Amino acid sequence: MLKKLLRVGFFSLSLLGGLACAAGADAGVSSAASDLASRRAALDALLKEQWEYSLKRSPEYASILGDKRYNDKLSDFSQAAIDADLKMEREFLKRFEAINTKGFPEQEQLNKDLMVRRLKTSVEAQRFQEWQMPVLQNSGIHLDSAELVASLSFVTVKDYEDYVARLKQLPTAFDQVAAQMRNGVKNKLMPPQFLLGKIARQCDDIAALALDASPFTQPLKKFPAEFSEADKQRLSAAINDAVTTSVVPTYKKFAQFVRTDYEPYGRKEVGLWSLPDGAARYQFHVKNSTTTNMSAEAIHQLGLREVKRIEDQMLVVAKKLGFKDLKSFNAANLTNPALHPKSRQEILDLYVKYTDQMYAKLPALFGRLPKAKVVVMQVEEFREKEAAGASYNQGTPDGSRPGHIMVNTGDFENRLTLSIETTTLHEGVPGHHMQISIAQELEGLPPFRQQGGYTAYVEGWALYSERLGEELGFYQDPYSYYGHLQDEMLRAIRLVVDTGLHYKKWNRQQVVDFFHDHSGTEEVEVQSETDRYIVWPGQALGYKIGQLKIIELREYATKQLGKKFDIRAFHDEILGAGALPLDVLEQRIRAWVKAKKSA
Repeated sequence: MLKKLLRVGFFSLSLLGGLACAAGADAGVSSAASDLASRRAALDALLKEQWEYSLKRSPEYASILGDKRYNDKLSDFSQAAIDADLKMEREFLKRFEAINTKGFPEQEQLNKDLMVRRLKTSVEAQRFQEWQMPVLQNSGIHLDSAELVASLSFVTVKDYEDYVARLKQLPTAFDQVAAQMRNGVKNKLMPPQFLLGKIARQCDDIAALALDASPFTQPLKKFPAEFSEADKQRLSAAINDAVTTSVVPTYKKFAQFVRTDYEPYGRKEVGLWSLPDGAARYQFHVKNSTTTNMSAEAIHQLGLREVKRIEDQMLVVAKKLGFKDLKSFNAANLTNPALHPKSRQEILDLYVKYTDQMYAKLPALFGRLPKAKVVVMQVEEFREKEAAGASYNQGTPDGSRPGHIMVNTGDFENRLTLSIETTTLHEGVPGHHMQISIAQELEGLPPFRQQGGYTAYVEGWALYSERLGEELGFYQDPYSYYGHLQDEMLRAIRLVVDTGLHYKKWNRQQVVDFFHDHSGTEEVEVQSETDRYIVWPGQALGYKIGQLKIIELREYATKQLGKKFDIRAFHDEILGAGALPLDVLEQRIRAWVKAKKSA
């Protein structure tokens, strides 16, 4: 009614008055447009400022992304630097929350919402002070420093000179980390004691490597052809000297510190519940990993249901192969020589074979494909004992360094080939490599979204990708299909044992026993997986939670769209906005379905 009265009043004005009002209206529209443009520009500038800050504070990550501005620097782990970061997180949060995004395009609104969500999570995490537990048997400065080398680009003389500068800073960085660990001792923020000896042993092993076998000297084996002989000799001498005088003594000193000053204070219980504020600490990890509000009890029960469902499928395969139950079938697999690799190279060759097989089928499932192909590489021998069977290392956004499937070939005689086909799809294409590479290539998204990750989305997608192999007719070998089911079983078991450890107060042996009762996973994997869940609480929950959500959304889209449903378009929509929290992903797919129905 108000609009109608104003409209009548406007037409009863004199010509002069009408022109004056029209000019005022135009000015109002112009002012509103200017205000909107100003607010959009402010958000864009703040996103860039926050991203630049994060790169400067994590120079190793910048280097991994191909940004070489900080190639001669290492992260600062001092208390002053940590306190400054905590303060900046709170300040950035206030500044982002203050931006009014009314009238913004959808993706720009989402940029703010996701950044605010991310910063709120970081601020919430501050209370737990987990920077005082910075070193574990599967992560930490002692492993990260050695692994970083393989992710760096060495194409110019300056790249090598920057690298030397970094090596010389390692003693300071290790001392800073040790200081944080001492704070952890004081505040009873300690990893389980039984795992700490492994950290000391890893440091000893790296320090004991011959100079030409050290991960830190590997760049010397691939000098660019255009380098002069003088530069090669100078850089070789500088790197060898830095490793000998800085790196090796640092690793020896750190090993001694862990063994004598840290390990004796390790916590006796394996569950997170035994740490200060343990229950809240674990619920935080659960929420962060799953991007849901599911309780630990609900996840535990879901896991038990999924274990039962998958176990029934596995039993069908076992019976077809002549076995009456899973225990006898699993036991036979462990001693079946045909299911064990004969060499390290055989494992690598199988990953390459299954990668090539999937590449040929990608156009049937996706409209958009990543530019760079994935490369299969061997896990460095110094970290084989605690490394997963396979993992993915992302490439650079410009494709100059492709993503890598890192394959653990250690102790190959005791590994099984059963799950290699399904793991290849998970780590490479259409799993991690496809999702992460496409996210990096998406135009119009700020870098924090191109490079961002939510465990439930990233790992849920990779687990869903294993299922795509089944739809394509892969896993023709019944043993390989069994391995596919067993890998899904692994993710279901994780729901049970992670919540078992950190919520129901299980001990380590209960986890191992549950593995043995419900899977044929080889012992070397059972042991490393169990220790992983102990030190990475909640992380393993994201796989199954994310996979089930993507399956649910696909079923919803299929039912709603009927003949209009296109699997290629659905997958492109899932991957088309970078990694998202599961609730945001659901909103995106439901909006896409609504638009398709009305088209």
